[in-house]
Amino acid sequence: MPHHPLVDALRGGLVVSCQALPGEPLYVPAGGVMPLLAKAAELAGAVGIRANSARDVREIKAAVDLPVIGLVKKDYPPGEAYITVTMAEIDDLVAAGADVIAMDATLRPRFDGVSVADFVAGVRRAYPDQLLMADIATLEEGVHAAEIGFDLVGTTLSGYTPQSTDAPAPNVELVRELAARIDVPVVAEGRIRTPEQARTMLDAGAYCVVVGGAITRPLEIATGFVEAMRP
Repeated sequence: MPHHPLVDALRGGLVVSCQALPGEPLYVPAGGVMPLLAKAAELAGAVGIRANSARDVREIKAAVDLPVIGLVKKDYPPGEAYITVTMAEIDDLVAAGADVIAMDATLRPRFDGVSVADFVAGVRRAYPDQLLMADIATLEEGVHAAEIGFDLVGTTLSGYTPQSTDAPAPNVELVRELAARIDVPVVAEGRIRTPEQARTMLDAGAYCVVVGGAITRPLEIATGFVEAMRP
């Protein structure tokens, strides 16, 4: 099936997630760090960037000529992380110029009681031309996201929700099952640590692959080396 030209530009490529959370060495409240990571990704041949916060989306859009998937990741009751779950967050990301907005499409109860389907419908009414990516954790959630009109479905939250705690890392089978079940492009994301794993995701039917921590989080990368070298 034909896709939006921007979505088509992601086909078969690497999207680099350039994010840092409070408490991490690269988190700088004044900004300016994530665009440098995005520029390095662009020079390496990445086809897109994933960024957390309207500020980082805006700064990265000014620094690179790549599509940016924007999101807002926050903790909401009962203390779990959710991705872009309010209209205020959508408004901020649209104003910042996010080419695609990633949204939480898990079937977990939301703090405001609004269903994913109703929230997506509201976003579509407000911004009918905005491309939307569903961040899901399970096959059921991915199929549901495709049915309610998302433009892309990503396995971002596999292994990070109570419903997916036993999921393998990375979850190749979820990508394979989604690619066989839905017509919406499947984005492989979540706990992909090596180039070989990224290649495996494409072979399993992924439309494109998002890699974050293995590229852009030096604390996480260095910790992996230290732990592997311990006697």
